[in-house]
Amino acid sequence: MSVSKKIAISLPEEVLSAMEKVRRRTGESRSAFIRRALEQALAERKERAQISRYLEGYRRHPETRKEVKAAEAAATALLAEEPWE
Repeated sequence: MSVSKKIAISLPEEVLSAMEKVRRRTGESRSAFIRRALEQALAERKERAQISRYLEGYRRHPETRKEVKAAEAAATALLAEEPWE
């Protein structure tokens, strides 16, 4: 289990008020709410960075015509097996 550290943060009054309304409805503590929000923001940032790296790699090494044809053939074969009714 990780060790938790206490910090002090300053928030604009309207942000604090909005957070208080939400967390009261959910029953979360301030710490839990802020931790969850930060974890979500960090996960989204990580995902955007991964997508950016993927796109850059794809730009440097795009698929070949042969690979496109193979993917189309595989998709056609898989879709042909579907019962569609």
